[in-house]
Amino acid sequence: MNPLAKSIAVLGSTGSIGTSTLEVIAASEGRLTATALAARNSTHVLLEQAKQFRPRWVVVTDAEAAQRQEWSALPRETQLLVGPEALTKIAATPEIDTVVAAIVGAAGLQSTWAALEAGKRVALANKETLVMAGPLVMALAAHTHAQILPVDSEHSAVFQCLQAGQRGAVKRIILTASGGPFRNFTPEQLARVTVEQALEHPTWDMGPKVTIDSATMMNKALEVVEARWLFDLAPQQIDVVIHPQSVVHSLVEFVDGSIMAQLGPPDMRLPIQYALDYPQREPAEWPKLDFSMLPRLEFEPANPDRWPALALGHQAACSGGTTGAVLNAANEEAVRSFLAGELEFNEIVPVCRSIVEHHTFDSAPTLERLSQADRWARQEVTRWVCT
Repeated sequence: MNPLAKSIAVLGSTGSIGTSTLEVIAASEGRLTATALAARNSTHVLLEQAKQFRPRWVVVTDAEAAQRQEWSALPRETQLLVGPEALTKIAATPEIDTVVAAIVGAAGLQSTWAALEAGKRVALANKETLVMAGPLVMALAAHTHAQILPVDSEHSAVFQCLQAGQRGAVKRIILTASGGPFRNFTPEQLARVTVEQALEHPTWDMGPKVTIDSATMMNKALEVVEARWLFDLAPQQIDVVIHPQSVVHSLVEFVDGSIMAQLGPPDMRLPIQYALDYPQREPAEWPKLDFSMLPRLEFEPANPDRWPALALGHQAACSGGTTGAVLNAANEEAVRSFLAGELEFNEIVPVCRSIVEHHTFDSAPTLERLSQADRWARQEVTRWVCT
Protein backbone atom coordinates (compact mmCIF):
# COMPACT_ATOMS: atom_id res chain seq x y z
CA MET A 1 0.00 0.00 0.00
CA ASN A 2 1.25 3.47 -0.92
CA PRO A 3 1.68 5.42 2.36
CA LEU A 4 0.93 8.63 0.44
CA ALA A 5 -2.33 7.29 -1.02
CA LYS A 6 -5.53 9.13 -0.20
CA SER A 7 -7.62 7.11 2.23
CA ILE A 8 -11.21 6.80 1.03
CA ALA A 9 -14.37 5.73 2.85
CA VAL A 10 -17.10 4.67 0.41
CA LEU A 11 -20.46 4.94 2.15
CA GLY A 12 -22.94 3.08 -0.02
CA SER A 13 -20.25 0.99 -1.72
CA THR A 14 -22.65 -1.59 -3.16
CA GLY A 15 -24.82 0.92 -5.05
CA SER A 16 -24.30 2.41 -8.49
CA ILE A 17 -22.10 5.31 -7.36
CA GLY A 18 -20.27 3.13 -4.86
CA THR A 19 -19.29 0.46 -7.37
CA SER A 20 -18.17 3.13 -9.84
CA THR A 21 -16.07 4.70 -7.09
CA LEU A 22 -14.35 1.38 -6.46
CA GLU A 23 -13.58 1.12 -10.17
CA VAL A 24 -11.91 4.53 -9.95
CA ILE A 25 -9.92 3.46 -6.89
CA ALA A 26 -8.87 0.19 -8.58
CA ALA A 27 -7.61 2.10 -11.62
CA SER A 28 -5.79 4.80 -9.64
CA GLU A 29 -2.42 3.00 -9.59
CA GLY A 30 -2.12 3.45 -5.85
CA ARG A 31 -3.12 7.12 -5.57
CA LEU A 32 -6.33 6.11 -3.80
CA THR A 33 -7.10 3.34 -1.36
CA ALA A 34 -10.44 2.03 -0.08
CA THR A 35 -10.01 2.15 3.70
CA ALA A 36 -13.67 1.70 4.63
CA LEU A 37 -16.68 0.28 2.78
CA ALA A 38 -20.27 0.52 3.99
CA ALA A 39 -23.63 -0.86 2.92
CA ARG A 40 -27.09 -1.32 4.40
CA ASN A 41 -27.96 -4.93 3.60
CA SER A 42 -26.17 -6.03 0.41
CA THR A 43 -23.78 -8.06 2.50
CA HIS A 44 -22.76 -10.60 -0.13
CA VAL A 45 -21.63 -7.86 -2.52
CA LEU A 46 -19.92 -6.05 0.36
CA LEU A 47 -18.00 -9.19 1.27
CA GLU A 48 -16.79 -9.61 -2.30
CA GLN A 49 -15.69 -5.98 -2.35
CA ALA A 50 -13.81 -6.50 0.91
CA LYS A 51 -12.01 -9.52 -0.52
CA GLN A 52 -10.88 -7.45 -3.50
CA PHE A 53 -9.95 -4.17 -1.78
CA ARG A 54 -9.03 -5.45 1.71
CA PRO A 55 -10.20 -2.33 3.58
CA ARG A 56 -9.53 -1.73 7.24
CA TRP A 57 -13.26 -1.60 7.98
CA VAL A 58 -16.54 -2.76 6.50
CA VAL A 59 -19.81 -1.45 7.92
CA VAL A 60 -23.27 -3.01 7.68
CA THR A 61 -25.96 -0.71 9.03
CA ASP A 62 -28.69 -3.40 9.04
CA ALA A 63 -27.88 -5.61 12.02
CA GLU A 64 -30.16 -8.44 10.89
CA ALA A 65 -28.54 -8.54 7.45
CA ALA A 66 -25.11 -8.62 9.07
CA GLN A 67 -26.14 -11.54 11.25
CA ARG A 68 -27.43 -13.55 8.30
CA GLN A 69 -24.17 -13.22 6.38
CA GLU A 70 -21.31 -15.73 6.79
CA TRP A 71 -18.17 -13.60 7.31
CA SER A 72 -15.47 -16.27 7.53
CA ALA A 73 -14.04 -15.16 4.16
CA LEU A 74 -13.57 -11.59 5.35
CA PRO A 75 -9.87 -10.63 5.11
CA ARG A 76 -8.07 -10.97 8.43
CA GLU A 77 -7.05 -7.31 8.40
CA THR A 78 -10.64 -6.14 7.88
CA GLN A 79 -12.84 -5.34 10.87
CA LEU A 80 -16.62 -5.73 10.61
CA LEU A 81 -18.70 -3.00 12.25
CA VAL A 82 -22.49 -3.15 12.55
CA GLY A 83 -25.19 -0.53 13.00
CA PRO A 84 -25.93 3.07 11.95
CA GLU A 85 -23.70 4.44 14.71
CA ALA A 86 -20.73 2.62 13.17
CA LEU A 87 -21.33 4.56 9.96
CA THR A 88 -21.02 7.94 11.64
CA LYS A 89 -17.98 6.71 13.57
CA ILE A 90 -16.18 5.69 10.38
CA ALA A 91 -17.16 8.93 8.63
CA ALA A 92 -15.39 10.89 11.34
CA THR A 93 -12.37 8.66 12.00
CA PRO A 94 -8.99 10.41 11.60
CA GLU A 95 -7.63 7.66 9.32
CA ILE A 96 -10.03 8.69 6.54
CA ASP A 97 -9.10 11.55 4.19
CA THR A 98 -12.18 11.62 1.94
CA VAL A 99 -15.69 10.34 2.51
CA VAL A 100 -17.70 9.40 -0.57
CA ALA A 101 -21.30 10.06 0.48
CA ALA A 102 -23.12 7.69 -1.87
CA ILE A 103 -25.96 6.48 0.34
CA VAL A 104 -29.25 7.12 -1.46
CA GLY A 105 -31.88 9.25 0.20
CA ALA A 106 -32.34 10.84 3.62
CA ALA A 107 -30.44 7.93 5.19
CA GLY A 108 -27.19 9.57 4.07
CA LEU A 109 -27.59 12.78 6.07
CA GLN A 110 -26.22 11.67 9.45
CA SER A 111 -22.98 10.14 8.15
CA THR A 112 -22.36 13.10 5.84
CA TRP A 113 -22.93 15.42 8.79
CA ALA A 114 -20.42 13.44 10.88
CA ALA A 115 -17.79 13.68 8.13
CA LEU A 116 -18.26 17.44 7.79
CA GLU A 117 -18.24 17.90 11.55
CA ALA A 118 -14.84 16.18 11.54
CA GLY A 119 -13.57 18.55 8.85
CA LYS A 120 -13.30 15.92 6.11
CA ARG A 121 -13.38 16.29 2.37
CA VAL A 122 -16.75 14.94 1.28
CA ALA A 123 -17.32 13.75 -2.28
CA LEU A 124 -21.07 14.31 -2.25
CA ALA A 125 -23.28 12.05 -4.33
CA ASN A 126 -26.12 12.19 -1.80
CA LYS A 127 -28.01 15.26 -3.02
CA GLU A 128 -30.67 14.69 -0.35
CA THR A 129 -28.25 15.98 2.29
CA LEU A 130 -28.41 19.49 0.79
CA VAL A 131 -32.06 19.21 -0.22
CA MET A 132 -33.01 18.48 3.38
CA ALA A 133 -30.58 20.62 5.32
CA GLY A 134 -28.67 22.84 2.89
CA PRO A 135 -28.17 25.94 5.08
CA LEU A 136 -27.18 23.88 8.13
CA VAL A 137 -24.81 21.67 6.13
CA MET A 138 -23.05 24.54 4.38
CA ALA A 139 -22.71 26.47 7.65
CA LEU A 140 -21.19 23.40 9.30
CA ALA A 141 -18.70 22.93 6.46
CA ALA A 142 -17.65 26.57 6.69
CA HIS A 143 -17.22 26.29 10.46
CA THR A 144 -15.06 23.15 10.37
CA HIS A 145 -13.28 24.04 7.08
CA ALA A 146 -14.59 20.83 5.56
CA GLN A 147 -14.70 20.65 1.78
CA ILE A 148 -17.71 19.52 -0.25
CA LEU A 149 -16.97 18.40 -3.80
CA PRO A 150 -19.95 17.42 -5.97
CA VAL A 151 -20.14 14.00 -7.56
CA ASP A 152 -23.47 14.44 -9.37
CA SER A 153 -22.48 14.87 -13.00
CA GLU A 154 -24.43 18.12 -13.33
CA HIS A 155 -23.00 19.75 -10.22
CA SER A 156 -19.51 18.52 -11.02
CA ALA A 157 -19.91 20.15 -14.43
CA VAL A 158 -20.99 23.43 -12.86
CA PHE A 159 -18.09 23.26 -10.38
CA GLN A 160 -15.64 22.74 -13.22
CA CYS A 161 -17.13 25.51 -15.37
CA LEU A 162 -16.98 27.95 -12.45
CA GLN A 163 -13.18 27.76 -12.61
CA ALA A 164 -13.43 29.95 -15.74
CA GLY A 165 -14.54 33.09 -13.89
CA GLN A 166 -15.17 34.79 -10.58
CA ARG A 167 -18.26 33.80 -8.60
CA GLY A 168 -19.53 37.36 -8.67
CA ALA A 169 -19.54 37.26 -12.47
CA VAL A 170 -21.95 34.32 -12.68
CA LYS A 171 -25.28 35.23 -14.24
CA ARG A 172 -26.87 31.78 -14.05
CA ILE A 173 -26.22 28.08 -14.21
CA ILE A 174 -28.04 25.71 -16.55
CA LEU A 175 -28.55 22.13 -15.43
CA THR A 176 -29.12 19.66 -18.24
CA ALA A 177 -31.63 16.81 -18.07
CA SER A 178 -32.07 13.91 -20.47
CA GLY A 179 -35.84 14.05 -20.11
CA GLY A 180 -35.91 10.38 -19.18
CA PRO A 181 -37.63 7.60 -21.12
CA PHE A 182 -41.00 9.38 -21.32
CA ARG A 183 -39.89 12.71 -22.75
CA ASN A 184 -42.41 12.51 -25.60
CA PHE A 185 -45.23 10.66 -23.84
CA THR A 186 -48.73 12.11 -23.77
CA PRO A 187 -50.61 12.41 -20.43
CA GLU A 188 -52.65 9.36 -21.43
CA GLN A 189 -49.46 7.34 -22.01
CA LEU A 190 -47.98 8.52 -18.69
CA ALA A 191 -51.05 7.20 -16.90
CA ARG A 192 -50.20 3.70 -18.18
CA VAL A 193 -46.46 3.65 -17.42
CA THR A 194 -45.30 0.41 -15.79
CA VAL A 195 -42.46 -0.10 -13.32
CA GLU A 196 -40.50 -2.00 -15.97
CA GLN A 197 -40.79 0.88 -18.43
CA ALA A 198 -39.80 3.46 -15.83
CA LEU A 199 -36.64 1.57 -14.90
CA GLU A 200 -35.30 1.76 -18.47
CA HIS A 201 -33.23 4.95 -18.71
CA PRO A 202 -31.97 5.79 -22.21
CA THR A 203 -28.50 7.09 -21.31
CA TRP A 204 -27.56 6.59 -17.65
CA ASP A 205 -27.09 3.42 -15.59
CA MET A 206 -28.49 4.26 -12.15
CA GLY A 207 -30.19 2.58 -9.22
CA PRO A 208 -34.01 2.14 -9.20
CA LYS A 209 -34.84 5.19 -7.08
CA VAL A 210 -32.73 7.64 -9.09
CA THR A 211 -33.97 6.13 -12.37
CA ILE A 212 -37.59 6.76 -11.37
CA ASP A 213 -36.67 10.28 -10.24
CA SER A 214 -35.16 10.90 -13.66
CA ALA A 215 -38.35 9.73 -15.35
CA THR A 216 -40.53 12.10 -13.28
CA MET A 217 -37.88 14.87 -13.44
CA MET A 218 -37.90 14.96 -9.64
CA ASN A 219 -34.19 14.19 -9.80
CA LYS A 220 -33.68 17.54 -11.55
CA ALA A 221 -35.98 19.29 -9.10
CA LEU A 222 -33.84 18.05 -6.21
CA GLU A 223 -30.70 19.08 -8.10
CA VAL A 224 -32.05 22.63 -8.32
CA VAL A 225 -32.30 22.72 -4.53
CA GLU A 226 -28.85 21.16 -4.16
CA ALA A 227 -27.30 23.73 -6.51
CA ARG A 228 -28.96 26.60 -4.69
CA TRP A 229 -27.08 25.77 -1.45
CA LEU A 230 -23.93 24.22 -2.86
CA PHE A 231 -23.08 27.21 -5.05
CA ASP A 232 -24.79 29.90 -2.94
CA LEU A 233 -27.05 31.04 -5.79
CA ALA A 234 -30.42 32.69 -5.87
CA PRO A 235 -33.08 30.25 -7.14
CA GLN A 236 -33.67 32.60 -10.09
CA GLN A 237 -30.08 31.91 -11.21
CA ILE A 238 -30.77 28.19 -11.76
CA ASP A 239 -32.33 26.99 -15.00
CA VAL A 240 -32.96 23.55 -16.48
CA VAL A 241 -32.78 22.53 -20.14
CA ILE A 242 -33.62 19.21 -21.79
CA HIS A 243 -30.62 17.61 -23.50
CA PRO A 244 -31.45 14.00 -24.51
CA GLN A 245 -27.91 12.93 -25.45
CA SER A 246 -26.47 13.56 -21.94
CA VAL A 247 -23.18 14.79 -23.40
CA VAL A 248 -23.27 18.38 -22.11
CA HIS A 249 -23.54 17.85 -18.38
CA SER A 250 -24.28 21.47 -17.42
CA LEU A 251 -23.39 25.03 -18.30
CA VAL A 252 -22.49 28.30 -16.59
CA GLU A 253 -23.35 31.68 -18.10
CA PHE A 254 -21.32 34.70 -17.01
CA VAL A 255 -22.48 38.32 -16.97
CA ASP A 256 -20.61 39.11 -20.20
CA GLY A 257 -22.64 36.52 -22.09
CA SER A 258 -19.92 33.86 -22.21
CA ILE A 259 -21.22 30.33 -21.56
CA MET A 260 -18.95 27.55 -20.36
CA ALA A 261 -20.03 23.94 -20.82
CA GLN A 262 -18.54 20.68 -19.58
CA LEU A 263 -18.85 17.72 -21.97
CA GLY A 264 -18.16 14.05 -21.54
CA PRO A 265 -19.70 10.63 -22.09
CA PRO A 266 -22.46 9.63 -19.64
CA ASP A 267 -20.07 7.87 -17.26
CA MET A 268 -20.11 8.59 -13.53
CA ARG A 269 -16.49 7.56 -13.14
CA LEU A 270 -15.40 10.90 -14.61
CA PRO A 271 -16.96 13.19 -11.96
CA ILE A 272 -16.06 10.70 -9.22
CA GLN A 273 -12.39 10.71 -10.20
CA TYR A 274 -12.41 14.50 -10.47
CA ALA A 275 -13.76 14.81 -6.92
CA LEU A 276 -11.30 12.29 -5.47
CA ASP A 277 -8.21 13.75 -7.19
CA TYR A 278 -9.13 17.45 -7.06
CA PRO A 279 -7.40 19.84 -7.67
CA GLN A 280 -5.29 17.55 -9.84
CA ARG A 281 -6.53 15.97 -13.04
CA GLU A 282 -5.15 12.48 -13.54
CA PRO A 283 -5.13 10.32 -16.67
CA ALA A 284 -8.07 7.94 -17.01
CA GLU A 285 -8.81 4.98 -19.22
CA TRP A 286 -12.57 5.59 -19.38
CA PRO A 287 -14.20 5.98 -22.81
CA LYS A 288 -13.70 9.44 -24.30
CA LEU A 289 -15.94 11.47 -26.58
CA ASP A 290 -15.38 10.66 -30.23
CA PHE A 291 -16.43 13.80 -32.07
CA SER A 292 -16.46 11.96 -35.38
CA MET A 293 -19.18 9.70 -33.99
CA LEU A 294 -20.94 12.28 -31.84
CA PRO A 295 -24.68 12.55 -32.54
CA ARG A 296 -26.42 15.85 -33.01
CA LEU A 297 -26.64 17.70 -29.70
CA GLU A 298 -30.22 18.79 -29.03
CA PHE A 299 -31.52 21.26 -26.47
CA GLU A 300 -35.09 22.22 -25.69
CA PRO A 301 -36.84 24.12 -22.91
CA ALA A 302 -37.91 22.23 -19.82
CA ASN A 303 -41.63 22.98 -20.04
CA PRO A 304 -42.97 23.39 -16.48
CA ASP A 305 -46.42 22.23 -17.58
CA ARG A 306 -44.87 19.02 -18.94
CA TRP A 307 -42.57 18.60 -15.94
CA PRO A 308 -44.45 19.84 -12.84
CA ALA A 309 -41.78 18.42 -10.51
CA LEU A 310 -39.50 21.28 -11.54
CA ALA A 311 -41.86 23.82 -9.98
CA LEU A 312 -41.64 21.92 -6.69
CA GLY A 313 -37.86 22.06 -6.85
CA HIS A 314 -37.85 25.81 -7.40
CA GLN A 315 -40.41 26.23 -4.61
CA ALA A 316 -38.17 24.32 -2.20
CA ALA A 317 -35.14 26.34 -3.32
CA CYS A 318 -37.00 29.61 -2.78
CA SER A 319 -38.67 28.86 0.53
CA GLY A 320 -35.94 26.80 2.23
CA GLY A 321 -36.81 25.81 5.77
CA THR A 322 -38.58 22.47 6.04
CA THR A 323 -39.81 22.42 2.43
CA GLY A 324 -36.85 20.49 1.03
CA ALA A 325 -37.02 17.82 3.73
CA VAL A 326 -40.76 17.33 3.19
CA LEU A 327 -40.42 17.22 -0.60
CA ASN A 328 -37.58 14.71 -0.44
CA ALA A 329 -39.29 12.42 2.07
CA ALA A 330 -42.61 12.51 0.20
CA ASN A 331 -40.84 11.65 -3.04
CA GLU A 332 -38.85 8.79 -1.51
CA GLU A 333 -42.03 7.23 -0.16
CA ALA A 334 -43.99 7.85 -3.34
CA VAL A 335 -41.28 6.20 -5.44
CA ARG A 336 -41.18 3.26 -3.04
CA SER A 337 -44.96 2.93 -3.37
CA PHE A 338 -44.76 3.06 -7.17
CA LEU A 339 -42.07 0.38 -7.27
CA ALA A 340 -44.24 -1.75 -4.97
CA GLY A 341 -47.25 -1.38 -7.29
CA GLU A 342 -49.21 0.73 -4.79
CA LEU A 343 -49.15 4.03 -6.70
CA GLU A 344 -49.42 4.97 -10.37
CA PHE A 345 -46.48 6.65 -12.08
CA ASN A 346 -48.43 9.83 -12.83
CA GLU A 347 -49.46 10.12 -9.17
CA ILE A 348 -45.92 10.50 -7.80
CA VAL A 349 -45.56 14.25 -8.35
CA PRO A 350 -49.15 15.17 -7.35
CA VAL A 351 -48.67 13.28 -4.07
CA CYS A 352 -45.50 15.23 -3.38
CA ARG A 353 -47.14 18.56 -4.26
CA SER A 354 -50.08 17.95 -1.96
CA ILE A 355 -47.89 17.04 0.98
CA VAL A 356 -45.56 20.02 0.49
CA GLU A 357 -48.54 22.38 0.29
CA HIS A 358 -50.12 21.05 3.48
CA HIS A 359 -47.10 20.75 5.74
CA THR A 360 -46.45 23.06 8.69
CA PHE A 361 -43.63 25.25 7.43
CA ASP A 362 -40.68 26.10 9.66
CA SER A 363 -38.31 28.70 8.22
CA ALA A 364 -35.34 27.92 10.49
CA PRO A 365 -35.52 24.25 11.49
CA THR A 366 -33.01 22.32 13.56
CA LEU A 367 -31.82 18.88 12.47
CA GLU A 368 -34.34 17.33 14.86
CA ARG A 369 -37.15 19.41 13.38
CA LEU A 370 -36.10 18.32 9.88
CA SER A 371 -36.22 14.69 11.02
CA GLN A 372 -39.74 15.23 12.35
CA ALA A 373 -40.81 16.80 9.05
CA ASP A 374 -39.29 13.87 7.19
CA ARG A 375 -41.21 11.34 9.29
CA TRP A 376 -44.47 13.28 8.94
CA ALA A 377 -44.19 13.43 5.15
CA ARG A 378 -43.59 9.68 4.89
CA GLN A 379 -46.62 8.97 7.05
CA GLU A 380 -48.74 11.24 4.87
CA VAL A 381 -47.74 9.35 1.73
CA THR A 382 -48.73 6.10 3.43
CA ARG A 383 -52.12 7.59 4.29
CA TRP A 384 -52.53 8.78 0.69
CA VAL A 385 -51.75 5.34 -0.70
CA CYS A 386 -54.09 3.59 1.72
CA THR A 387 -57.10 5.84 1.04
